[in-house]
Amino acid sequence: MSNRKYFGTDGIRGRVGDAPITPEFVLKLGWAAGKVLARHGSRKIIIGKDTRISGYMLESALEAGLAAAGLSASFTGPMPTPAIAYLTRAFRAEAGIVISASHNPFYDNGIKFFSIEGTKLPDEVEEAIEAEMEKELTCVDSAELGKASRIVDAAGRYIEFCKGTFPNELSLNALKVVVDCAHGATYHIAPNVFRELGAQVIAMGCEPDGLNINEEVGATDVRALQARVLAEKADLGIAYDGDGDRVIMVDHEGNKVDGDQILYIIAREGLRQGLLRGGAVGTLMSNMGLELALKQLGIPFVRAKVGDRYVLEKLQEKGWRIGAENSGHVILLDKTTTGDGIVASLQVVAAMVRNHMSLHDLCSG
Repeated sequence: MSNRKYFGTDGIRGRVGDAPITPEFVLKLGWAAGKVLARHGSRKIIIGKDTRISGYMLESALEAGLAAAGLSASFTGPMPTPAIAYLTRAFRAEAGIVISASHNPFYDNGIKFFSIEGTKLPDEVEEAIEAEMEKELTCVDSAELGKASRIVDAAGRYIEFCKGTFPNELSLNALKVVVDCAHGATYHIAPNVFRELGAQVIAMGCEPDGLNINEEVGATDVRALQARVLAEKADLGIAYDGDGDRVIMVDHEGNKVDGDQILYIIAREGLRQGLLRGGAVGTLMSNMGLELALKQLGIPFVRAKVGDRYVLEKLQEKGWRIGAENSGHVILLDKTTTGDGIVASLQVVAAMVRNHMSLHDLCSG
């Protein structure tokens, strides 16, 4: 593996104001990425972000760099990371860029790229961007500068995509759901997805102020969700992280349902429906109980290194379709190209409705 200076396994991430997450660096990164991506023909880039206050500053810097390289940027505003992967494909953009530090505190931020296929950029493209970063920034002629625009219906498009992964013959009319959006990017998406499918939704963690993302709410801290589920006598609770690529659930008794349990439910339901292709991928951190439970069902199980990138690589290597980390990254390649918290939670809820079972009973077998 090459010795990279900036790109890690999940893009570029750090504390805002400290290298590399500075306006100067991000402007240069936008320019370098623009120079490399322009070689592939397309001149359009999709840019989304989570709800951190620094996102406004960083998207402006990115856009300036891209424009200087002659590429146009289309902004979505706050949107989940998997939504940018979807929109990049839908708009046939050359790439998508997400400004987010996922489950980290508000004072961190990062930059992550998606290819035109909605997957991670190939290693050689990231390496080419790093090489371009070492060059002096130059600006195209004024007539060739990139333009900026806004995708006004981005949220609606993604809501419809998510709903499209839920079986048409099922309804959520009988369910009372608490949805915790971590004051993050799903705040205007997830509650509407479940409402439009018929559920009675109690929303929490949906008041982002730029500083409160992931603060005592969301997938990394479900205590408030557990209490709310019990207080509201809800059927279940669903918690996403700041950028919406993770999900953790809570049953009606207040018990936490992690990524291992979610993987088990989805894999077993796929087997029951005759839709499971191959086996399931977990990580070195996956519970041994998951492996044994899947083995009893005759479902092959292998472990990847920790990190959703490695889960995806193992899925591609095996030709399988479902994998997860116990932290709540769930990848369903029949439906998405990357981890998607909303889509994963919809598959669990579909299993509840189809089998007339509570989340607690689904976890119990």
